[in-house]
Amino acid sequence: MKKELTTRIIGGKFKGKKLKLPNKEVTRSSKSILKEALFNILQFDIVDKNFVEVFGGSGSVGLEALSRGAKRVYFIERDKNSYEVLRQNARSCDKDACILYYGDAFEKLWDVIEDLKHRHEKAYFYFDPPFSIREGYEDIYKQVEQMIKKIPKEVVESIIVEHMSSYEFPERLGGYERFKKRKFGKSTLSFYR
Repeated sequence: MKKELTTRIIGGKFKGKKLKLPNKEVTRSSKSILKEALFNILQFDIVDKNFVEVFGGSGSVGLEALSRGAKRVYFIERDKNSYEVLRQNARSCDKDACILYYGDAFEKLWDVIEDLKHRHEKAYFYFDPPFSIREGYEDIYKQVEQMIKKIPKEVVESIIVEHMSSYEFPERLGGYERFKKRKFGKSTLSFYR
């Protein structure tokens, strides 16, 4: 029997809560050290704010944001198995504060943006696309760059991209400028506003 893959929420009201992880071939979970650093940087800025985990996977980053005070979290996931795991994880925390979209991030993000516009609210957008070394994802970072350039400023608090350290995201993406960069071994976080 296969051992179930899990991770835990590191801080906030759901601290210690176990989250299921989808199959490793499909997604990779953000490392705890990186997650810890991300939320040390964001700290109280996300309290009562919206958070969007664009490539949802297990939802571990968005649920960490929820645990630390975000009021509403949007998730987008296109893999059926990962989406089911995400749904279970969201339900185990606070299903009413989680809005899940099943489908391609490059299409569904515009539904999230429409919802934010309708509410006259902004969000933190967290992009953690599959690493570009994976087959079929060679140009994923270029696609993400193009998508970020099109996000209307009126819905953005900040944009954070988790990417391979070997890939250099540009200083500017459309109207957004990188104001912070943190490297964690093979992964790097780039912050834009």
